[in-house]
Amino acid sequence: MKAQVFVQKLPRILRPVVRKSAYRHDPLLITSLAAFNFRPPVRLELIQVVDHYEQIIAELETPPLIIGYGFGGLMVQVLLDRGWGAAGVAIASAPVKGIARLPLSVLKLAFSVISKSHSNKTASLTAEQFHRAFTNSLTETESLDAFKRYVVPAPYRVLLQTAFANFTSDSASTVNFQNDARAPLLLVAGGQDRVVPSSLVKANFELYRESKAETDYKEFRDRTHFILGQDGWEKVADYVLGWALGRANGSKLTAASNQTDSWSVQLST
Repeated sequence: MKAQVFVQKLPRILRPVVRKSAYRHDPLLITSLAAFNFRPPVRLELIQVVDHYEQIIAELETPPLIIGYGFGGLMVQVLLDRGWGAAGVAIASAPVKGIARLPLSVLKLAFSVISKSHSNKTASLTAEQFHRAFTNSLTETESLDAFKRYVVPAPYRVLLQTAFANFTSDSASTVNFQNDARAPLLLVAGGQDRVVPSSLVKANFELYRESKAETDYKEFRDRTHFILGQDGWEKVADYVLGWALGRANGSKLTAASNQTDSWSVQLST
Protein backbone atom coordinates (compact mmCIF):
# COMPACT_ATOMS: atom_id res chain seq x y z
CA MET A 1 0.00 0.00 0.00
CA LYS A 2 1.03 3.64 -0.20
CA ALA A 3 2.82 3.45 3.14
CA GLN A 4 5.61 1.77 1.18
CA VAL A 5 6.91 5.32 0.66
CA PHE A 6 7.72 5.62 4.35
CA VAL A 7 9.14 2.10 4.53
CA GLN A 8 11.61 2.98 1.80
CA LYS A 9 12.59 6.45 3.01
CA LEU A 10 12.52 6.30 6.79
CA PRO A 11 15.39 3.84 7.35
CA ARG A 12 17.75 5.97 5.23
CA ILE A 13 16.90 9.03 7.31
CA LEU A 14 17.46 7.29 10.61
CA ARG A 15 20.62 5.26 9.97
CA PRO A 16 23.13 8.15 10.33
CA VAL A 17 21.63 8.99 13.74
CA VAL A 18 21.44 5.37 14.84
CA ARG A 19 25.07 4.68 13.93
CA LYS A 20 26.22 7.53 16.19
CA SER A 21 24.20 6.28 19.13
CA ALA A 22 24.14 3.24 21.35
CA TYR A 23 21.00 2.09 19.55
CA ARG A 24 22.01 -0.92 17.47
CA HIS A 25 18.86 -1.64 15.46
CA ASP A 26 16.92 0.23 12.82
CA PRO A 27 13.29 0.81 13.81
CA LEU A 28 10.74 -1.89 13.09
CA LEU A 29 8.42 -0.31 10.54
CA ILE A 30 4.92 -1.70 10.31
CA THR A 31 2.60 -0.77 7.46
CA SER A 32 -0.65 -2.58 6.99
CA LEU A 33 0.78 -5.80 5.57
CA ALA A 34 4.42 -4.97 4.81
CA ALA A 35 5.68 -8.26 6.16
CA PHE A 36 3.93 -10.07 3.34
CA ASN A 37 5.39 -7.97 0.51
CA PHE A 38 1.98 -6.48 -0.26
CA ARG A 39 0.73 -9.89 -1.53
CA PRO A 40 -0.98 -11.22 1.60
CA PRO A 41 -2.80 -14.55 1.76
CA VAL A 42 -6.50 -13.91 1.23
CA ARG A 43 -7.44 -15.74 4.44
CA LEU A 44 -4.94 -13.84 6.56
CA GLU A 45 -6.23 -12.65 9.93
CA LEU A 46 -5.14 -9.72 12.07
CA ILE A 47 -3.79 -11.90 14.87
CA GLN A 48 -1.50 -13.69 12.41
CA VAL A 49 0.08 -10.42 11.30
CA VAL A 50 0.62 -9.23 14.89
CA ASP A 51 2.12 -12.58 15.88
CA HIS A 52 4.43 -12.44 12.85
CA TYR A 53 5.88 -9.10 13.96
CA GLU A 54 6.16 -10.35 17.53
CA GLN A 55 8.36 -13.20 16.31
CA ILE A 56 10.61 -10.71 14.51
CA ILE A 57 10.96 -8.55 17.62
CA ALA A 58 11.63 -11.54 19.87
CA GLU A 59 14.75 -12.35 17.83
CA LEU A 60 16.28 -8.89 18.28
CA GLU A 61 18.95 -8.27 20.91
CA THR A 62 17.79 -4.71 21.55
CA PRO A 63 14.16 -3.54 21.86
CA PRO A 64 13.29 -1.71 18.61
CA LEU A 65 11.44 1.50 17.97
CA ILE A 66 8.11 0.25 16.60
CA ILE A 67 6.51 2.62 14.09
CA GLY A 68 3.26 1.75 12.33
CA TYR A 69 0.80 3.37 9.96
CA GLY A 70 -2.88 2.56 9.48
CA PHE A 71 -3.40 -1.05 10.55
CA GLY A 72 0.29 -0.96 11.45
CA GLY A 73 -0.53 1.69 14.06
CA LEU A 74 -3.07 -0.64 15.61
CA MET A 75 -0.42 -3.38 15.69
CA VAL A 76 2.03 -1.02 17.39
CA GLN A 77 -0.42 -0.54 20.23
CA VAL A 78 -1.01 -4.27 20.59
CA LEU A 79 2.72 -5.06 20.51
CA LEU A 80 3.53 -2.41 23.12
CA ASP A 81 0.77 -3.80 25.31
CA ARG A 82 2.38 -7.23 24.99
CA GLY A 83 5.58 -5.76 26.42
CA TRP A 84 7.64 -5.29 23.26
CA GLY A 85 9.56 -2.26 21.99
CA ALA A 86 11.52 0.62 23.49
CA ALA A 87 8.98 3.15 22.18
CA GLY A 88 6.12 3.08 19.70
CA VAL A 89 4.52 5.45 17.22
CA ALA A 90 1.06 4.85 15.73
CA ILE A 91 0.43 7.06 12.69
CA ALA A 92 -3.20 7.46 11.59
CA SER A 93 -3.91 4.24 13.46
CA ALA A 94 -6.81 1.98 12.60
CA PRO A 95 -9.18 1.90 15.60
CA VAL A 96 -8.42 -0.39 18.51
CA LYS A 97 -11.24 -2.14 20.32
CA GLY A 98 -12.92 0.21 22.76
CA ILE A 99 -13.53 3.33 20.70
CA ALA A 100 -17.28 3.55 21.18
CA ARG A 101 -18.28 5.96 18.44
CA LEU A 102 -16.60 5.59 15.08
CA PRO A 103 -17.13 8.60 12.78
CA LEU A 104 -19.77 8.11 10.09
CA SER A 105 -17.17 8.76 7.38
CA VAL A 106 -15.11 5.81 8.65
CA LEU A 107 -18.09 3.45 8.74
CA LYS A 108 -19.27 4.49 5.26
CA LEU A 109 -15.83 3.91 3.78
CA ALA A 110 -15.35 0.56 5.53
CA PHE A 111 -18.71 -0.84 4.43
CA SER A 112 -18.27 0.54 0.92
CA VAL A 113 -14.96 -1.28 0.55
CA ILE A 114 -16.26 -4.48 2.12
CA SER A 115 -19.39 -4.50 -0.07
CA LYS A 116 -17.21 -4.42 -3.17
CA SER A 117 -14.77 -7.08 -1.97
CA HIS A 118 -13.66 -9.76 -4.39
CA SER A 119 -15.39 -13.04 -3.58
CA ASN A 120 -15.33 -12.12 0.12
CA LYS A 121 -11.57 -12.77 0.17
CA THR A 122 -9.92 -9.43 -0.55
CA ALA A 123 -11.06 -5.82 -0.54
CA SER A 124 -9.74 -2.67 -2.17
CA LEU A 125 -10.59 0.96 -2.77
CA THR A 126 -11.54 2.26 -6.19
CA ALA A 127 -9.49 5.10 -7.67
CA GLU A 128 -12.35 7.48 -6.88
CA GLN A 129 -12.57 6.34 -3.25
CA PHE A 130 -8.82 6.62 -2.88
CA HIS A 131 -8.83 10.22 -4.13
CA ARG A 132 -11.80 11.23 -2.00
CA ALA A 133 -10.62 9.59 1.22
CA PHE A 134 -6.83 9.19 1.07
CA THR A 135 -5.34 11.77 -1.29
CA ASN A 136 -7.82 14.62 -0.97
CA SER A 137 -5.00 17.19 -1.16
CA LEU A 138 -3.79 15.92 -4.56
CA THR A 139 -5.08 16.60 -8.06
CA GLU A 140 -7.01 13.83 -9.79
CA THR A 141 -3.97 12.99 -11.93
CA GLU A 142 -1.59 12.91 -8.96
CA SER A 143 -4.01 10.74 -7.00
CA LEU A 144 -4.42 8.28 -9.87
CA ASP A 145 -0.64 7.93 -10.14
CA ALA A 146 -0.40 7.20 -6.41
CA PHE A 147 -3.31 4.76 -6.65
CA LYS A 148 -1.64 2.78 -9.44
CA ARG A 149 1.66 2.68 -7.57
CA TYR A 150 0.62 1.80 -4.05
CA VAL A 151 -2.86 0.31 -3.75
CA VAL A 152 -3.35 -3.47 -3.68
CA PRO A 153 -6.26 -5.55 -2.32
CA ALA A 154 -6.15 -6.37 1.39
CA PRO A 155 -7.50 -9.45 3.19
CA TYR A 156 -11.23 -9.07 3.76
CA ARG A 157 -11.00 -10.72 7.18
CA VAL A 158 -8.60 -8.11 8.57
CA LEU A 159 -10.96 -5.28 7.63
CA LEU A 160 -13.99 -7.13 8.95
CA GLN A 161 -12.32 -8.08 12.25
CA THR A 162 -11.34 -4.47 12.88
CA ALA A 163 -14.71 -3.03 11.92
CA PHE A 164 -16.56 -5.35 14.32
CA ALA A 165 -13.95 -5.48 17.09
CA ASN A 166 -16.30 -3.96 19.66
CA PHE A 167 -18.68 -6.87 19.18
CA THR A 168 -16.03 -9.59 19.51
CA SER A 169 -14.94 -10.76 22.96
CA ASP A 170 -11.51 -12.02 21.87
CA SER A 171 -10.72 -9.39 19.26
CA ALA A 172 -7.07 -9.21 18.14
CA SER A 173 -7.28 -5.40 18.41
CA THR A 174 -7.83 -5.53 22.17
CA VAL A 175 -5.42 -3.42 24.25
CA ASN A 176 -5.11 -3.01 28.01
CA PHE A 177 -5.31 0.78 28.22
CA GLN A 178 -4.33 0.75 31.91
CA ASN A 179 -1.05 -1.06 31.30
CA ASP A 180 1.46 1.03 33.28
CA ALA A 181 4.46 -1.06 32.22
CA ARG A 182 4.35 -0.58 28.44
CA ALA A 183 6.84 1.56 26.51
CA PRO A 184 6.04 5.20 25.58
CA LEU A 185 3.47 5.65 22.80
CA LEU A 186 2.93 8.53 20.38
CA LEU A 187 -0.36 8.78 18.47
CA VAL A 188 -0.12 10.86 15.27
CA ALA A 189 -3.11 12.35 13.42
CA GLY A 190 -3.66 14.32 10.24
CA GLY A 191 -5.98 17.30 10.45
CA GLN A 192 -7.32 16.68 6.93
CA ASP A 193 -7.52 12.89 7.26
CA ARG A 194 -10.87 11.51 6.06
CA VAL A 195 -10.12 7.86 6.80
CA VAL A 196 -8.83 8.18 10.35
CA PRO A 197 -9.92 11.70 11.35
CA SER A 198 -8.16 13.43 14.21
CA SER A 199 -11.28 12.96 16.36
CA LEU A 200 -10.77 9.19 16.13
CA VAL A 201 -7.10 9.44 17.12
CA LYS A 202 -8.00 11.75 20.01
CA ALA A 203 -10.60 9.22 21.19
CA ASN A 204 -7.88 6.57 21.05
CA PHE A 205 -5.58 8.83 23.08
CA GLU A 206 -8.25 9.43 25.72
CA LEU A 207 -8.54 5.69 26.36
CA TYR A 208 -5.00 5.75 27.80
CA ARG A 209 -5.75 8.51 30.32
CA GLU A 210 -5.64 6.18 33.33
CA SER A 211 -2.31 4.61 32.40
CA LYS A 212 0.88 5.86 34.05
CA ALA A 213 2.84 4.93 30.93
CA GLU A 214 3.69 7.90 28.71
CA THR A 215 1.20 8.55 25.92
CA ASP A 216 1.48 11.59 23.63
CA TYR A 217 -0.66 13.01 20.86
CA LYS A 218 0.52 14.97 17.82
CA GLU A 219 -1.63 16.43 15.04
CA PHE A 220 -0.34 17.72 11.72
CA ARG A 221 -3.17 20.00 10.68
CA ASP A 222 -2.46 20.02 6.93
CA ARG A 223 -1.93 16.26 6.56
CA THR A 224 -4.37 13.84 4.93
CA HIS A 225 -4.42 10.03 5.26
CA PHE A 226 -1.67 10.11 2.63
CA ILE A 227 0.46 11.63 5.39
CA LEU A 228 3.53 9.58 4.47
CA GLY A 229 3.37 10.35 0.76
CA GLN A 230 2.43 14.03 0.76
CA ASP A 231 5.01 16.68 -0.05
CA GLY A 232 6.71 17.57 3.20
CA TRP A 233 6.61 14.01 4.57
CA GLU A 234 10.08 14.73 5.97
CA LYS A 235 8.52 16.98 8.62
CA VAL A 236 6.47 14.05 9.88
CA ALA A 237 9.46 11.70 9.79
CA ASP A 238 11.64 14.19 11.67
CA TYR A 239 9.09 14.65 14.43
CA VAL A 240 8.36 10.94 14.79
CA LEU A 241 12.01 9.93 14.94
CA GLY A 242 12.94 12.72 17.31
CA TRP A 243 10.16 11.77 19.68
CA ALA A 244 10.91 8.04 19.53
CA LEU A 245 14.67 8.34 19.93
CA GLY A 246 14.25 10.71 22.83
CA ARG A 247 12.11 8.23 24.73
CA ALA A 248 13.65 4.87 23.85
CA ASN A 249 14.58 3.02 27.03
CA GLY A 250 18.34 2.74 27.35
CA SER A 251 19.06 5.14 24.50
CA LYS A 252 21.78 7.72 24.97
CA LEU A 253 19.93 10.17 22.76
CA THR A 254 18.13 13.23 24.02
CA ALA A 255 15.50 15.09 22.03
CA ALA A 256 14.05 18.54 22.51
CA SER A 257 11.35 20.21 20.47
CA ASN A 258 12.87 23.19 18.67
CA GLN A 259 9.88 23.98 16.45
CA THR A 260 6.22 23.09 16.35
CA ASP A 261 6.80 20.11 14.06
CA SER A 262 10.43 19.11 14.56
CA TRP A 263 12.94 17.85 17.08
CA SER A 264 16.64 18.36 17.66
CA VAL A 265 18.24 15.01 18.40
CA GLN A 266 21.72 15.00 19.93
CA LEU A 267 24.01 12.58 21.72
CA SER A 268 24.12 12.91 25.49
CA THR A 269 27.52 13.82 26.90
